[in-house]
Amino acid sequence: MLKSLSIAAAFAVALSGASVASAAPCKDAKGKFIKCPAAAAPAKPTKCKDAKGKFAKCGTPGAKPV
Repeated sequence: MLKSLSIAAAFAVALSGASVASAAPCKDAKGKFIKCPAAAAPAKPTKCKDAKGKFAKCGTPGAKPV
């Protein structure tokens, strides 16, 4: 019981340390704090339809992007 409690406590400390590191502020070349640049939005996956109007893998013959 005591061993599992200590493992759980160590895991919680490790997770809290990871969240602090990911929230670190940005610095410029001179070491001054600056506003962090916005992260780029992930690209939307392209969907394609075949000649019949059903969804198909892009790259198959006759498939056109929607």
